[in-house]
Amino acid sequence: MELGGLTRLAECAWQIPMQGPMRVPAVIYATETLMREMDEKVREQISNVAALPGIVRAAYAMPDAHWGYGFPIGGVALFDPREGGVVSAGGVGFDISCGVRCLHTGVRSEDVRAVQRELADALYARIPAGVGSTGSLSLRSRDMDAMLGGGARWAVEQGYGEAADLERTEEHGTMAGADPHAVSPEAKRRQRDELGTLGSGNHYLEVQEVAAILAPVQARAFGLAAGDVVVSIHCGSRGLGHQIGTEFLKRMAIEAPRHGIALPDRELACAPIDSPLGEEYLGAMRAAINCALANRQVLTQLVREVFADVLPQARLPLLYDVSHNTCKLETHEVDGRTRRLYVHRKGATRAFGPGHPDLPEALRDAGQPVLIGGSMGTSSWVLAGAASGEASAFASACHGAGRALSRHQAAKRWRGREVVDELARAGILIRSPSIRGVAEEAPGAYKDVGTVVDAAERAGLAVKVARLAPLVCVKG
Repeated sequence: MELGGLTRLAECAWQIPMQGPMRVPAVIYATETLMREMDEKVREQISNVAALPGIVRAAYAMPDAHWGYGFPIGGVALFDPREGGVVSAGGVGFDISCGVRCLHTGVRSEDVRAVQRELADALYARIPAGVGSTGSLSLRSRDMDAMLGGGARWAVEQGYGEAADLERTEEHGTMAGADPHAVSPEAKRRQRDELGTLGSGNHYLEVQEVAAILAPVQARAFGLAAGDVVVSIHCGSRGLGHQIGTEFLKRMAIEAPRHGIALPDRELACAPIDSPLGEEYLGAMRAAINCALANRQVLTQLVREVFADVLPQARLPLLYDVSHNTCKLETHEVDGRTRRLYVHRKGATRAFGPGHPDLPEALRDAGQPVLIGGSMGTSSWVLAGAASGEASAFASACHGAGRALSRHQAAKRWRGREVVDELARAGILIRSPSIRGVAEEAPGAYKDVGTVVDAAERAGLAVKVARLAPLVCVKG
């Protein structure tokens, strides 16, 4: 990205001043190096977001930002319905509530290395992964609606996991306001056999060693120590979320002119929050959030069963579950006034700071765990929401490394088998149904995640707590 015309607000904060149809400025959080390496489309897309009706204060892009559909991935924007604010399907994304869940294991890295191959094979055999993967659950119509309304809480009631898991999940495991009837029959059909599956693309399940502790106080609150082993699950709402996004984007694009909305980009199709279409989308999107929460909850139970067989001394309580790709109604301070606003986070993580009332009591003093996925073979991170995050970007942070190359570019540069062999030599076992998929997700296809989280910390978005190194990765 060319830096001409940008105002440098701080070491890791850059402002795009209001121009043309922009209603507010746009702010990108990144180091100068990340800025120069960032796709020029990020600048264009976040400027377009800043032109949407009812947007509050600024449009934001996180340090891992890259080109997306409508919003850049890593985009954050808040809208006030009392000022004509909108909800945008492109501002949520297709994989609604794609997120990361992190589990403790109670075992050490040497325990896992002793059974590493057996564990990798058992997880791969038990965890459905890849394009078109299906699980052991097949939901009838009544069960589907109950799952879409209940989320992880529904899954726990069906015997998948423990009630204690809900306390460590955003929204306590159930997104309020979900409307299963707003979800089309086609979306439900696509999800019927996909509950409890990873899917494909950048989704994964990883067994990880806590390689370094950066913030001891927060680490103790999170129950993390060097040498511990955790399990991270990264997946979302599968075909159901994608179908909802596809259907509502088309409808929003058609209806936008009726509401006097001039779209700077058709991919930013949106509807007034308080319009019938806006309310219908919110109901369907919240049902998809519940689908993703239920999906990760079912996968959690499968992981616990595998560990019970391979490492019976392990115990797998939940550290936390965070969602990306959502629009949530939250309370935020704007110009000294408390306001209820609709927060779009696309490829971005909620990052409430210390003391926030929505956090579990055991975590409240430390701030919200922010789980940052790595790129198969590289480190992942646990961050904590920072006290300064509310002022920086309405308590939002990055969600991963961010792509540097497209999947097509990556597949031309790397061979999947070579990637698997190279990582095995480094002590990391990869299991995947798709060798091409491994090439598309090669570590070199992503930005350096360490650089991204450094920028997030220096920008005041979150605090680095622990670095996680992969031991086993089941890749979709």
